[in-house]
Amino acid sequence: MATQPALFDAGTHARRWVGDYCATAGGADVLCGSGDLAWTAMLEELAAVAGDNLGHARERVQRHSVDIGTGFRVIGEANERPWPLSPVPMLIDSDEWQQIERGVVQRAELLELILGDLYGPGNLVSRGHLPAALVTGSPHFTRPLVGLAPPGGHHLHFVAVELGRGPSGEWRVLADHLRMPTGAGYALENRLAVSRTLGGLQARLNVRRHAPFFAAFRDGLAAACRRSDPRIGLLTPGRYNTSYPEQAHLARYLGLLLVEGDDLAALEDKVYVRTIAGLKRIDALWRRVDPRLLDPLAFDSHSRIGVPGLIDAYAAGNVVLANAPGAGVLESAAMGAFLPQLCTRLTGDELHLPQIATWWCGQPSECAHVAEEHRSMLLSSAFGSATLGLPGERAVAGSDLDDEARTRFLADLDRRPQDYVGQEVVRLSTMPVVVGDALVPRPFTLRVFAARDGEGRWQVLPGGFARIGEHADNRAAVMGEGMWSADVCVHGEEPVPSLSLLPAIDAQQIRRNPGTLPSRVADNFFWLGRYLERGEALLTAIRVMLGNSIDADAGAALGLDTVARLVSEIVASGAAPAPPSLRRADLTQFARTAMEAPEWQSVRTINGHTNRIAGGCRDRLSADMVRLLDAPFPTHRGMLDRAGSLQRRYAAIAGLSAEHMGRTASWRFHDLGRRIERAGAIVRAGRAFGMVGGSQDDVSTLLDLANSQISYRQRYLTGVARVPAIDLVLLDPSNPRALAFQVEAIGEHLSALPVLGDDGMAEPQQIEATELKALVATARAATIDADLLSEVERRLARISDAVARRYFLQGAEPLRASGLTLA
Repeated sequence: MATQPALFDAGTHARRWVGDYCATAGGADVLCGSGDLAWTAMLEELAAVAGDNLGHARERVQRHSVDIGTGFRVIGEANERPWPLSPVPMLIDSDEWQQIERGVVQRAELLELILGDLYGPGNLVSRGHLPAALVTGSPHFTRPLVGLAPPGGHHLHFVAVELGRGPSGEWRVLADHLRMPTGAGYALENRLAVSRTLGGLQARLNVRRHAPFFAAFRDGLAAACRRSDPRIGLLTPGRYNTSYPEQAHLARYLGLLLVEGDDLAALEDKVYVRTIAGLKRIDALWRRVDPRLLDPLAFDSHSRIGVPGLIDAYAAGNVVLANAPGAGVLESAAMGAFLPQLCTRLTGDELHLPQIATWWCGQPSECAHVAEEHRSMLLSSAFGSATLGLPGERAVAGSDLDDEARTRFLADLDRRPQDYVGQEVVRLSTMPVVVGDALVPRPFTLRVFAARDGEGRWQVLPGGFARIGEHADNRAAVMGEGMWSADVCVHGEEPVPSLSLLPAIDAQQIRRNPGTLPSRVADNFFWLGRYLERGEALLTAIRVMLGNSIDADAGAALGLDTVARLVSEIVASGAAPAPPSLRRADLTQFARTAMEAPEWQSVRTINGHTNRIAGGCRDRLSADMVRLLDAPFPTHRGMLDRAGSLQRRYAAIAGLSAEHMGRTASWRFHDLGRRIERAGAIVRAGRAFGMVGGSQDDVSTLLDLANSQISYRQRYLTGVARVPAIDLVLLDPSNPRALAFQVEAIGEHLSALPVLGDDGMAEPQQIEATELKALVATARAATIDADLLSEVERRLARISDAVARRYFLQGAEPLRASGLTLA
């Protein structure tokens, strides 16, 4: 009986929310116009989590979204923004969804038929069913692919359809997305975040799951490949793309290899990924790169993100591209004017999901109609690019044009009518969204996704995701890209089986091979480790310089000669310019610059480097690691507090690396970078503070910089002496901060990493590591001098260069490597 009051309270809150909301929302709203009890049930689940505080529900779902790693980037901004997710999902019952699903499948089949004709026999144009200018005028029509049969037999593997729900409940198509359909990853992430917030909703409403759709899509890509066990990649433009977080999440969820153009190489009409173990065959690419940039030899010769020779491999049938280049010709707004007639002609049936009324101005009568009625229409570019009459790329309502803009539009419409379309102004239904602590109505659009399964049939993702407008104006043109997103739940009376992309509990074959590691990702992990160590070493030097008492009023605890050496080391690292004096105020300002100045190689700048590098291997990092690397620079009031916060962050990242990363090649490159960077820092510290003639402060500083004070005191009780300190910091292989320990670890990593040759001989990086180990192992603490340490530093640099030449991207060098086996 203890749970009854809580359920009663949740129901009371839900009914009050519905009553208050529908008093202002009107009948064109999905909640108020449906009378569906599912909405009340969903709000009861929300109230059970948040009580009467809807603002708390919004914060909770947003926190889950951040934990999952959902984000996006606005063009021109350096940092990602958190993905804006509403805690109130959009609900669609199974009967209504069945009609949407039927219409999306029909549309996908129609688009495939049209593409097959445009890039095949060309009957639609030659027989006058499509104007030639409509096809050839599109910047997305790829003439070089005419007459080329796509590998796997299909141009389309994955499509997205933008839908609008009218005030009376009818659904209509607003746009098709075929070039690089985005959003499926966000739909998946929305579902994960909402499921964590409303844990009981799935079972209570029998919400259909997303996993079967993604499994079907993965099977469909594999079935289109020639090899029985294909290697499939997701081709991304890189971390600065607006939807890169979505791409990384999808690659991880589907088990695809996340690759950039530089990761790939075309050789003898096949495509390979450059890995640390040589070139590995790629059979299919789910591409997120603009088709015009895919191959500089076939399309845009200025492309820096494409793969030379990729289209030759595509033409030979050796790599599947989803979707095929050139599919974007059907995305143009002008194409919508012809789709209803084409559907009847090609399928014998009308469109199940109506197209919004469209008039292409490339036809005289339609142009005259748009010119006369443009005030009541939506006006846009016919092919998606800016025009003289409509400088922006977004559609605008004719009623919103001022006199000057209207004159400019009509003048250019007269000059180049084929560049414009007029469309009906679509009014959208509204749905509830949390603003402040209340539900308010906002217009929305629905993006639905369809993909081919292993049998070549279209499957539709049950739900997709909704984009919600910022303002109450329900015109689709005004809503634009929207300000919020919402999960879309398809529910019904039938129980939904618990399906997952994971195989049956006892069906999976055991595998200890972690998979393919691209050279670019290995490079990123290597330099991530180096920059993390570099930042920690610089921060340690700053703290030691000021005697671990940055905010104290007293002078530095160290002698001036030792402080001067520390300053010189920090200046040599490029972290700050030399201070005018060694007075406390100047040293404090010097420390602040070395820690925070963005124009120097300060700790803040180094942290920025780690953040950017981590972005390139986001799909292989844990959520905890990503959060630590993405965390903003500390803003504590005191410099000592900021330094302490940074030190704890470095320690947490090091702990995650040591205890949570699997001992894969990724970890080895990351740790190898750490060991090389730490070894170099120890060598420089030994040369500056451990040579003959140094003071006791110098030797103590050496122990501080090597984090070895406690180890020394446990071992030697009679005070600080130079030779024992040198032995502990440089030569003791049992000290994890010692040079000898780093050299030993470097050798172990290089012995465990794959070699590219097949002759069984040691490779240059292994030879360098063996020679360095011998040099350190035969050294004696009493006779170590600056020349020996300089030689060690040079050898560390040679090891780093040899690793880069052998494992990382070096232009075409991996293609020419002798003895290289292609797989």
